[in-house]
Amino acid sequence: MFNLRSIDIDIAKRTAWVQAGATIGELYYRIAEKSNVHAFPAGVCVGLGTGGHFSGGGYGNLMRKYGLSVDNIIDAQLVIVNGTILNRESMGEDVFWAIRGGGGASFGVILSWKIKLVPVPAKVTVFNKKWTLENNATDVVYRWQQVAHKLPKDIFIRAWPQVVNRGHKGMKTVEVSFVGHFLGQSNSLIPLMNERFPELGLLQTDCIEMSWIESTIFWAVFPNGTSIDALLKRASKADVFFKAKSDYVKKPIPKAGLESIWKVMIEIGIRGFMQWNPYGGRMSEILESETPFPHRAGNIFEIFYYMFWLEEGTEATNHYVNLKRRLHNTMTAYVSKDPREALLNYRDLDIGRASPNSNESLSSAKVYGAKYFKENFDRLVRVKTTIDPDNFFNNEQSIPPLPPYV
Repeated sequence: MFNLRSIDIDIAKRTAWVQAGATIGELYYRIAEKSNVHAFPAGVCVGLGTGGHFSGGGYGNLMRKYGLSVDNIIDAQLVIVNGTILNRESMGEDVFWAIRGGGGASFGVILSWKIKLVPVPAKVTVFNKKWTLENNATDVVYRWQQVAHKLPKDIFIRAWPQVVNRGHKGMKTVEVSFVGHFLGQSNSLIPLMNERFPELGLLQTDCIEMSWIESTIFWAVFPNGTSIDALLKRASKADVFFKAKSDYVKKPIPKAGLESIWKVMIEIGIRGFMQWNPYGGRMSEILESETPFPHRAGNIFEIFYYMFWLEEGTEATNHYVNLKRRLHNTMTAYVSKDPREALLNYRDLDIGRASPNSNESLSSAKVYGAKYFKENFDRLVRVKTTIDPDNFFNNEQSIPPLPPYV
């Protein structure tokens, strides 16, 4: 799909057609070529392809203001099993609903998306305020859980705990980066933070004002001074092996719980981290059933777990994957339950996979389907049955059709 990468921006209509092989970075760059006051709410990992990122939900630092990528898609081109290319009108609203958060790979091949651009100010403010356990990071994180999802929609503050070396004979600690994005300038942000979240200790000197397109470089963790041309560069191969997992949190984790989490993180080491992404704002206004992506109101933040390693071979893979599973198990008491919700775009085969036996595929799919889609899974199955009844488009965690006898 990587050769299907054209992007056609129409600033006058605030729309764009984006082929599925274009990366998020390329999309951001092409928007900025036409306007410095338009953007699109997608992810911060700019090397991601838009096809899969959008179809699985696709979130980023604009989600509290504008929702997810799928909440801002207005048309698509989809190739179905007989080779026909459908648009929104010809595929029908059920299929169009399904591919916006249900994972397009279960229904066909997505060629392109028509997206709705969103307004942003000419200058935004970013910051990265760091706290360690030794200077009361636990208290700041505890307070972050109570306020981050209640702040104005223009503010997104990610909490990013990771293990770092303390510099004393191999000692380690947890450092929490509070990475912020504000759709405005710092002279408006600082008074607001002093009133609503003074525990963060945000200062004028912590804030950097820049254009929205420059902020994508900041969030992608490129070195300072990196040109926005970096958004157009594509990786030729993966740099590391990694395992990802996800969770949703509906009430603040108590301080004792946070301390137990830090302890396990330190024991595991520095090869992994978590990112805690605040909800609220627009995410709480969209109904669970509006798209297949159901993780909306009731969540205060989403967790992304990441473990990476460089060593090749099964032994290394098993070692690091087991470390990640240990941290995930540690979080069980503090995250969503019945089901323990998960994000489709962080594909995690630990939570279930489709049975190769067609007679059992629906029952096995319900296990991961409930976690990814909650009550929307049944509608996805009905859509699948209509458009791909023979299950031509399938993978380890795809949506199965109903059995022929149903």
